[in-house]
Amino acid sequence: MLGLLALLTAQAARALEIAFTAVAPGVYAYVGDTEGRTYDNEALNANIGLIATPQGAILIDSGATVRTAATLAAAAQRATGQPVRWVINTGTQDHRWLGNGYFVRQGIPVYAHANGRADMQRRGPEQLSANAPVLKDKQAGTEVVLPTHWIDGDDTELTLGGVTLRLVHRGGGHTPGDMMVYVPAHGVVFTGDVVYVDRILGMHPVSRSRPWLATFEALEALQPRIVVPGHGRVTDLAQAQRDTGELLRALRAHMRRAVDEGVDLGTAVRTFDARPFAHLKHAEVWLPQLANRTYLEVEQE
Repeated sequence: MLGLLALLTAQAARALEIAFTAVAPGVYAYVGDTEGRTYDNEALNANIGLIATPQGAILIDSGATVRTAATLAAAAQRATGQPVRWVINTGTQDHRWLGNGYFVRQGIPVYAHANGRADMQRRGPEQLSANAPVLKDKQAGTEVVLPTHWIDGDDTELTLGGVTLRLVHRGGGHTPGDMMVYVPAHGVVFTGDVVYVDRILGMHPVSRSRPWLATFEALEALQPRIVVPGHGRVTDLAQAQRDTGELLRALRAHMRRAVDEGVDLGTAVRTFDARPFAHLKHAEVWLPQLANRTYLEVEQE
């Protein structure tokens, strides 16, 4: 019995297994869990990107804990044969940036958009508190550590080892700091939480559908060959449009009409045609909330 308990305890504390898969030459993705945050997935229910350069690897997002960040760094080294040289946070959800401390303590630059700074400062402690009962010992040592470099403006180019990245921001969306990372040489874009496929997108009090749609339109203008979404399988622009773009447009159009015609919130939410999006995972939970938040946002515009 003691041996069995020891085995079960060891299995429960086992580190998350992370392996990056190539999506283009020198460009990789890890596709995370599409369910909720759990002890086993270490709150990494999101996708992570990786880009190899002759001067080191660029990690797209740092995970929700320093433990996960260390696992990501080791997986990046295995995939590219290079240590992580830069980290880019694509947004201000916990799994995008709370692992920053692992890299900052090693002097590794961490980039994020300045529009997300206040949100990180305000919600970072809340995110740690919310994850603590789920992650338990796996959150040990994780603190709110802000990025070291802030990006301003809509479009910024960074180059490391001859590999150029275009960072695209249009005011946020899912979070105020949402920023896409485009690799022009390979037509690959890491969208962060701008794009969800296979599962329904989520909205929170900090989410805004108007800049979110503007960011999505910037994605369409890029015409990427490969889309690495924030959640769901690696895909193409067409599926991103079906699962995210069309939903954002439908929500805003319906709620705009409802507000202009004086339709009350309850009726507007009830009459939104959710059938085209019913196939998306968790649609039954999130769609009423998406409709509710979009109505309130449009009402204030």
